[in-house]
Amino acid sequence: MWVGITAAATNYDEENVGTYTLPNPLAKTDGGIVTSAKEWMEQRRPEILQLFERHVYGRAPDRPQEMRFKIRNTDAKALEGLATRKEITVLFTGKEDGPGMDLLVYIPNEKTKPVPAFLGMNFYGNQTISGDPGITISKRWARASKEMGIENDRATESSRGKHASRWPVEMILKRGYAVVTVYYGDLEPDHNEGWKDGIRGYYLRQQGKAEFAPDDWGAIAAWAWGLSRAMDYLATDSDIDAKHVAVHGHSRLGKTALWAGAIDDRFSIVISNDSGEGGAAIARRNFGETVADLNRAFPHWFCGAYKQYSADPAKLPIDAHELIALAAPRFVYVASATEDRWADPKGEFLAAKNAEPVFALFGKEGLHADSMPEADRPVGKSIGYHLRTGKHDITAYDWEQYLNFADRAFGR
Repeated sequence: MWVGITAAATNYDEENVGTYTLPNPLAKTDGGIVTSAKEWMEQRRPEILQLFERHVYGRAPDRPQEMRFKIRNTDAKALEGLATRKEITVLFTGKEDGPGMDLLVYIPNEKTKPVPAFLGMNFYGNQTISGDPGITISKRWARASKEMGIENDRATESSRGKHASRWPVEMILKRGYAVVTVYYGDLEPDHNEGWKDGIRGYYLRQQGKAEFAPDDWGAIAAWAWGLSRAMDYLATDSDIDAKHVAVHGHSRLGKTALWAGAIDDRFSIVISNDSGEGGAAIARRNFGETVADLNRAFPHWFCGAYKQYSADPAKLPIDAHELIALAAPRFVYVASATEDRWADPKGEFLAAKNAEPVFALFGKEGLHADSMPEADRPVGKSIGYHLRTGKHDITAYDWEQYLNFADRAFGR
């Protein structure tokens, strides 16, 4: 696991957070105030979405018309008969030698089909989420890590199941949900020059351009675009209840899940686990990681225009509470960890709290908490939140809360 580069001036003292004013999510650009769900969906939501595209994540292309899916293999008795395993290649241009990504899908065998699903990206290849020997090992670039079984920037046999603690596959399947994942490096390798070998570079070359415009998509938008393409496949799979798919992610992939849920309303639940700055945490709070930290350590994640806010995040026309609000009237869950101060747990809670007025337009209940709950005490209805005891990670405890939340959301 790797983290951002901590600047010398990083603040972890609430008394030094500073004063700030959050943008009103209900205030339209023409000066009016949104008073109905219809007005939100038709006027204010598109405004906020466009602001995030122009100033934070960048604009992504539509679904490729020529895209097709190729089922590589199926095992109806995977995981000792618990599940059916499928591996599907999504061919973005419809061609085997063109850009694409590889999906891993587990369907619970003992449940009536179609089943709801949890879709999320992984950090080191599909083979890392389970020790299942039938999973194809990724051949893509991966960040060197002896601990994760990555040698010479490629996954080895020893990488199998290395992140199984973050993916309790059997538990999820036994609760009646499908597990769907894709390696985020299939879309773009996660380093400053990764775009050259990823989907952003492909589109840039197709357009005959040499560099990105200030509001062109960054890596997070590319990864989120990949989640939408995975959803395109799930909509064709008769084993999957495509109306009940939760998109989730941890850390930078939590930021990705939030943006995917904003741009694609087919995701019925949006889950952010320890996503922090550039995700669920309020940018205007001077606590932990900052916009400047992000732009210094990971300049490829966001659009070029985001860099102008490093010195003064208060100039951003939007903030994290509005990113969360873009999920309304669907369900959204934000999770933090007590030791993950870099991600600003309080800032994540406050963003979820300040999204409530938008959900209220639809008659949806929010957190049912005016202040941060105690550790390991989940709160919320349409907006969920918990502060887990521990470090920057995703654990079985987190998953138990997400499964319980999904059960309630889906009326299971």
